[in-house]
Amino acid sequence: MISVEGLKVEFGIKPLFTDATFVINANDRIALVGKNGAGKSTLLKILCGKEKPTAGNVAVATDVTIGYLPQVMILQDTTTVREEAQKAFADIRLMKDRIDKMERLLGERTDYESTDYMELVERFTSEHERYLMLGAEGYEAEIERTLMGLGFLRSDLDRPTNEFSGGWRMRIELAKILLGRPDVLLLDEPTNHLDIESIQWLEQLLAAWSGAVVLVSHDRAFINNVSNRTLEISCGQIIDYRVKYDEYVILRKERREQQLRAFENQQKEIADIREFVERFRYKPTKAVQVQQRLRQLEKIVPIEVDEVDNSAMHLKFPPCLRSGDYPVICDEVAKSYGNHNVFAKVNLTIKRGEKVAFVGKNGEGKSTLVKCIMGEIPFDGHLKIGHNVQIGYFAQNQAQLLDESRTVFQTIDDVAKGDVRLRINDILGAFMFGGEASEKRVKVLSGGERSRLAMIRLLLEPVNLLILDEPTNHLDMPSKDVLKEAIRAFDGTAIIVSHDREFLDGLVTKVFEFGDGKVREHIGGIYDFLRDRGERVLLGGERKEEREEKAPSMSVSDLSPQASEASYAEHKEQQKRIRKAERSVEESERKIASMEARLKELDSLLCDPKNASDMTLVTEYTDIKRQLDEEVEKWEKLSEELESISNI
Repeated sequence: MISVEGLKVEFGIKPLFTDATFVINANDRIALVGKNGAGKSTLLKILCGKEKPTAGNVAVATDVTIGYLPQVMILQDTTTVREEAQKAFADIRLMKDRIDKMERLLGERTDYESTDYMELVERFTSEHERYLMLGAEGYEAEIERTLMGLGFLRSDLDRPTNEFSGGWRMRIELAKILLGRPDVLLLDEPTNHLDIESIQWLEQLLAAWSGAVVLVSHDRAFINNVSNRTLEISCGQIIDYRVKYDEYVILRKERREQQLRAFENQQKEIADIREFVERFRYKPTKAVQVQQRLRQLEKIVPIEVDEVDNSAMHLKFPPCLRSGDYPVICDEVAKSYGNHNVFAKVNLTIKRGEKVAFVGKNGEGKSTLVKCIMGEIPFDGHLKIGHNVQIGYFAQNQAQLLDESRTVFQTIDDVAKGDVRLRINDILGAFMFGGEASEKRVKVLSGGERSRLAMIRLLLEPVNLLILDEPTNHLDMPSKDVLKEAIRAFDGTAIIVSHDREFLDGLVTKVFEFGDGKVREHIGGIYDFLRDRGERVLLGGERKEEREEKAPSMSVSDLSPQASEASYAEHKEQQKRIRKAERSVEESERKIASMEARLKELDSLLCDPKNASDMTLVTEYTDIKRQLDEEVEKWEKLSEELESISNI
């Protein structure tokens, strides 16, 4: 579909990448990865023709259509949501107008036997058949399904787009691109403004996409669930891994180890040559050998190695006061804006040391409750902040409170204490402020860079209650790993508002779900919550409210006071038993697959006459065959146990 050959892109002295050659095929779902600034967004712009490379060619097959979603775009404010989405079907609407016009003419004319009339009938028939073949009759329903899949309510569709925030208008642009059904989708950070439900809906849509998909994202779960191929921009090259993202991570680690070994061997070779040259430089009898060594040194092409991955760095919050047992208690808390009820009757208690997540659609009240906890807005009901609670708060507007006259380094040096001051450069590097970037003044930083800097400041302050509102929006994967590890090791309490499942996984032990004016408590991690809630968004765009009517979820607030604790504990224990049984079955299946693969290899080897009498191979074959029979028997028992537990 798209062929790239010898691509080179230069901005300044060092090129972003050189001699990039690859092909994008139909059904490829490519994760484009690399460090910030490696050239991922630039490559997407080149693929869609919005930028030109320094050298090389990008050939797009005839009639192939491309849909491109940039990170930032100019948005229109003169239409409704529905009208804006209808622009994706502009050609079809023009076709419908032509068909309607021809139909009127056919009804008005009476010269049925004329050649002109017969030609009109033929044109009308041909155009109408083409219209039906395109499935154009159902495009309004498709618009609704797509917009609602991306989080809009049916009542939103006839509202003007200027009533929505920039994030919601980006969803409209994404909907238009998806509705256009291009052959190749180029998506730059498509999940930045989506909630968990919309991300899952988009995942399923892209996984079943009939064309090609190339996407840039820092949402690890999203790209792993969508991708079947990974292109990495590293050290000025584009390396093609024909595997999904998780498998790429393993292969990349192996490749980097190989790079390091090759680099070390080359450095030793260079050192040996230089030592020989220095030792015999002034000995006439060795002049020829010295010149040979110098020529040898000139021919050596330096091996580049990826920069050291700072994600392994451990960052620990400074010591702080011990807070009371219950840092946050909400009793019948409610918040409304005029006639709009954001939430009501919120009753929740957060214990000291708990890490909890606030999840739900945008606009359902997550950030509003955070502002109530911070005392930034008035509310109804009672909200108590516990004894000795010191709050560290990160929100997008925190970035605006930084001193613009200070440099990045000075901003962090002002709050760093003790041994941490010796590691400021390492910390800045882990959050993409390495090298010269640490000397930039705050006033020249972008919004995303300021957010990252505000996050680093927060990590170095002595607090015992962390409240983080979308902390990962401007972080790459290594930076998110550093932040996640720091919060996991944090002794205090944390409230995290996020739609990033991979970030929340293994970090939080309780999830508060915001929706329909309520806040529901779910015990367990983020994937426990998703399983319990049945959050498997359908391609048809089935709404969350409709799924709740069909299958009410289990939550603490839905149970009677007498039965809640016992019933919920029993439910969770049942889920644990099922997951344990599932893991045992999966592990057995992996063993069986591995043994079957080895038996197939041994079959091939033993078919070769020269190996027929190799007793080592024969013994291995016999042993594996016996183990396989035992494992299959074990798998049957485990499967029966799983079925039995699931039917309880």
